[in-house]
Amino acid sequence: MVIELCGLLTWPLERTLSAITVDGREHLEAVMATTGRALLLTAHIGNWELLAAAHRLTGFQLAIVVRPLDSGLLDVLARFWREKTGVELIDKRGATRPVLAALRRGNIVGVLLDQNAARREAVFVPFFGVPASTSRSMAVLSLRTRTPILPVFIRREGWGRHRAIIHPPLPDSGPNAAPRAVIELTMHCTAAIEAAIREAPEQWFWMHDRWRTRPAEQRVTT
Repeated sequence: MVIELCGLLTWPLERTLSAITVDGREHLEAVMATTGRALLLTAHIGNWELLAAAHRLTGFQLAIVVRPLDSGLLDVLARFWREKTGVELIDKRGATRPVLAALRRGNIVGVLLDQNAARREAVFVPFFGVPASTSRSMAVLSLRTRTPILPVFIRREGWGRHRAIIHPPLPDSGPNAAPRAVIELTMHCTAAIEAAIREAPEQWFWMHDRWRTRPAEQRVTT
């Protein structure tokens, strides 16, 4: 990843794009033709940063929700290579209005959802058989705006080759954002990530404690 991201910093963008194949483009095209906007669900699988470049192969404008990196230098580099691909960057803090604006403009908006979420913004859904604190924001946004969620993951296929796979949109529970509908759609999101990890578990990069935040009934008090 380090070598590839250094290449993304220095090589012409066309060289990076030549190493990426996109499957399932018809799913995104169908959703965009019907609704004019889409939410893309992804995770830290393969070289996920290359998904920002891969959007150039779809013909649609992409905005991504990002959290600033703890290292100032790495954050500057990440911003540089992401902006080089032509994506719009939306800070996770206060992201609601910019995300809604991007959707109104007919953009696609990408979100990584394989991270432990703070209790105040999360619901607990199964992830590899264990309840995982997962942000409910994507499900709420999808249900309230009637925007489909398409899982999109990228996998490494040998040295220097990558395949981005766009899956059909996830089912939802109708035009509402009731707690049960939010939980069900978040479960679908997490199941899609789990399925992608099972196909190439060695390519899942997230190393922090995904299950760090526990349901109230499981917390240990002293």
